[in-house]
Amino acid sequence: MQPESITDKLKNKLYSSPNKPGVYIFKDKSEKILYIGKASNLKKRVSSYFNRNSEKTNKILELKRKICDFELIITTSEEEALLLENSLIKKNKPRYNIRLKDDKTYPFIKINLNEEFPRVYITRKYSNDGARYFGPYPSTGNIRKTLNFLNKLFPYRSCTKIIDGNDERPCLEFHIKRCIAPCTGYASKESYMMVINELISFLEGNTKNVKKNLEKEMQEQSKLQNFEKAASLRDKIFSISKIEQKQKVIGISNENLDVIGIGKLRDKGCFEVFFIRKGNMIGHHNYIMEGITEENDNQLISKFIEYYYSDNNNIPKSIICPIDPHNKTFIRNWLSNKTNKNITIHTPVKGKKRDLILMANENAFENLNRMNIKIISKRKSIEIGLQQLREELGLHELPKRIECFDISHLQGSNVVASMSVLVNGVPLKSHYRRFKIKTNLIGNDDYYSMKEVINRRLMRMINKDKDQSFSKKPNLILIDGGKGQLNSVMEVILELGVENISIASIAKKEERIFLPDFSESILLPKKSNGLFILQKSRDEAHRFAVNYHRNIRSKNTFNSPLDNIEGIGPKKKKLLLKKFGSIQSIKESNINDLIEIKGINELLAISIKESI
Repeated sequence: MQPESITDKLKNKLYSSPNKPGVYIFKDKSEKILYIGKASNLKKRVSSYFNRNSEKTNKILELKRKICDFELIITTSEEEALLLENSLIKKNKPRYNIRLKDDKTYPFIKINLNEEFPRVYITRKYSNDGARYFGPYPSTGNIRKTLNFLNKLFPYRSCTKIIDGNDERPCLEFHIKRCIAPCTGYASKESYMMVINELISFLEGNTKNVKKNLEKEMQEQSKLQNFEKAASLRDKIFSISKIEQKQKVIGISNENLDVIGIGKLRDKGCFEVFFIRKGNMIGHHNYIMEGITEENDNQLISKFIEYYYSDNNNIPKSIICPIDPHNKTFIRNWLSNKTNKNITIHTPVKGKKRDLILMANENAFENLNRMNIKIISKRKSIEIGLQQLREELGLHELPKRIECFDISHLQGSNVVASMSVLVNGVPLKSHYRRFKIKTNLIGNDDYYSMKEVINRRLMRMINKDKDQSFSKKPNLILIDGGKGQLNSVMEVILELGVENISIASIAKKEERIFLPDFSESILLPKKSNGLFILQKSRDEAHRFAVNYHRNIRSKNTFNSPLDNIEGIGPKKKKLLLKKFGSIQSIKESNINDLIEIKGINELLAISIKESI
């Protein structure tokens, strides 16, 4: 009987697929995840990929050719499937999924209203805990500048101490007018909360109310002839007016909006988000999306909204887009359920909101264009660098694939090695490899360690190893070290009879480069693109080797003679160490003491005594 074909397996899986919402995961023959998607009906959606009559894009046709298996995860609703899909995509980064490049967690300003005297601080974790959150902000640098300015306007406390009002004297923050010192009792809870409420009002965009209150207080202080206090309030009002001028969005009155703009260039898209609160633009940020070769704008807007708001609960009531997102009703319901408020998504066709969309679109395209120019410039510098290496090192071809090797150990123990790979000057981390040194060495002998590693690596190439990295032929093998390491490697090259692979070593001191058959080293210009490529390759190999060595050393630290005794597992090991405290104490104990431990009989006790 012939084995069941892959097609038949897929057909059987499709036949038994449920008509329920969930997530589907396509895999290739090596179990690598190709694509992750969600569906309201798993059977119907997955079957559509294999339906001969349905229209398919080039991407789907290519994906279909590679699908050898799939997994299904059933969820209770399509909304739950969306959240799971986003989580799995971020974790696995499948090749055929649209990828939002900027998927890190952004910082917020948090005002903890659960405290008697609320603190104001930066956090990256958003939760429904009764606190007020403002953001997200593009960076912590940006948010620190904002808080620095706000603390001058609104003297809230920045300390973490428990406030009981019994401190003898205030700290420096009070003297530089950045705190009203509730810790000493100088400020009551009511007066401190006035500061916090003004701060919240300001962050919400209610600058007019804040100014109005400050102006009223300034007049009162002036009448009382507290001119210094009045002047301080005047300066605050002036600072707020300057901020208003920078933030004001003309024609948008007292509204909370997120404005989404889109720009596209070949296989990349850029989304620009304007954060508008109470008619003021309080911030903006852009996000790059990759792999958008065949998706239309409706699908892209839909995907971006799903990605962007999946980990963000700071959602205004209104979102405006340049075009309606695909599956608009579902997305609107999902956001409304997520926030417990009625979220609207609309596309303005005229007026000031349309102008905002056009402005966001323009910013998105310009950001994408600038990024593209940087990429082209970087690519050009790499091309120049590779050409420099070919000429300066006398290589017979461009070093398109550079493999660098490094040894790591601690006084000769736990010796490991690493191989970093640069393809066209760019690290290809999926091709990095690591080695445990098998040669039983006495002391530190980096030469023999390096010989072993190079021999193992080249033998796997000669034997046409199935490993996708080892099967490749490097244009340049780079050794982290000097002339000695290079000579030891050349012995291996000659023994194996490997041809057309260039060898070089780079010594950290003065970044000297050594080549076979040359007694003198080469010094490349310190700012040359070629030297930068070699340094990058060496630094990556060193980092990879050190991390591997630390992991091995950490594991070995917890090894003990008990690990090698038959009948002693983790539980019994834990009980023994808990009772006796150390291996030495176990060694000094008698058989009767050991038998007292649950699970240890006389024979096992004797075995323990004999083994340690």
